[in-house]
Amino acid sequence: MIEDVKAWVISATMGYGHQRAVHPLREIAEENIITVGAGEAASKNEEKLWKRVLGAYEFMSRAKGIPFIGKPIFNLLDALLHIPSYYPMRDLSNATFQVDLLESSIKKGLCAAMLEKVKTKNLPIVTSFYASAIAADMKGFHNVYCIICDADLNRVWVARQPWESSIHYFAPCGKAAQRLKAYGVPDERIFITGFPLPIELIGGEEMPALKKNLGRRLVNLDPRKVFRGRHEKNVEHFLGKNNYHDNVKSKLTLSYAVGGAGALKEIGRKIAFSLKNKILNNEVKLILIAGTKQNVKDYFYSIKKQITDDDSQIEIIYSDSMEDYFEKFNNAMHETDILWTKPSELSFYSGLGLPIIMTPTIGSQEKFNRLWLFEIQAGIKQMNADYTDQWLNDLLNKGILAEMAWSGFLKARKLGTYKIIEVLKTGNLTHSQSPVLR
Repeated sequence: MIEDVKAWVISATMGYGHQRAVHPLREIAEENIITVGAGEAASKNEEKLWKRVLGAYEFMSRAKGIPFIGKPIFNLLDALLHIPSYYPMRDLSNATFQVDLLESSIKKGLCAAMLEKVKTKNLPIVTSFYASAIAADMKGFHNVYCIICDADLNRVWVARQPWESSIHYFAPCGKAAQRLKAYGVPDERIFITGFPLPIELIGGEEMPALKKNLGRRLVNLDPRKVFRGRHEKNVEHFLGKNNYHDNVKSKLTLSYAVGGAGALKEIGRKIAFSLKNKILNNEVKLILIAGTKQNVKDYFYSIKKQITDDDSQIEIIYSDSMEDYFEKFNNAMHETDILWTKPSELSFYSGLGLPIIMTPTIGSQEKFNRLWLFEIQAGIKQMNADYTDQWLNDLLNKGILAEMAWSGFLKARKLGTYKIIEVLKTGNLTHSQSPVLR
């Protein structure tokens, strides 16, 4: 199925979200994934511009904790990314300052090298970054598809006159589709596919890998069998009895992942020391995910050194290669029972049956991701990280984390990668009668 499709697959170096969204599509990418602002997809001047923009973005993302000046700096970033409230429902199709700024930047050469590259072969363009979608649309490309990376989005993701644009959108959830309509995108150019999750964590359109992982996870998250008493027959129906039984139990594994800007790494330290006794007693494994940030990796290793040298007790995930990092991350998700992170694009990993513990939000889009997780009952705000051992134990004993894992599996879309490929192949999106095969 995947081998039958080829497309220009495009991302950008603005945090992990845009690149994580296209990583599952790497098999269909013509000449590998194109990263706007880097390598062949940028002139020297454009690459310098992107580095300045990215540096400013990461600084502003981390600025909140700087005394006196931090909050105003962060508020400036938040204002640029601001998403208006859903209600009252209204027409939001008028262009904004951000739309004007983006169009001006494109006319000055933003995305120019990428546009030259995709001109060489007449293939669909699939991008997770709004600037490359808008740039391609402005240059007259017609087969353009844009992946929305959050549960809601700023007006800048949509063309100045969206009713005349040819961009199609892959929405991760109904909320994002609703916002696209408010911005003026016609229904026929919106596909609610779900976020593109890693194929290795799904295992196929019948989801064998996901079901196996979730069956084991539900046992780990329900030590007193509170959840099982309520949902056993339901779980067996959807996952199969062979995936849900006591013999699949393993050591409880909690993964803490920082975002692309490396913010909130200090929470990892609090988690590690709060769970120290359980870690050393081999009751809990902690995975600290540093991503591609050397300074975060060094910080996490300094924490580990104070507690244990055993990788089976505390494991650090890091790579200086984005692709290698994503592969290591995906491997870790096979054994992860609880994912603690920002409500970023990783919110959609709740569809894998991963309960999400959310750090404080950074930016408007994360507030809407948090709201979406609350609505589908798959996420919870973190409590005081210094006392993780206490409140985490309570959540486990009450079966609450198992309830969250099951709710995310039932309510979030899981087959986004397959659905995107289906649209690229056929131009249409089919819907299954099964409530979980979506």
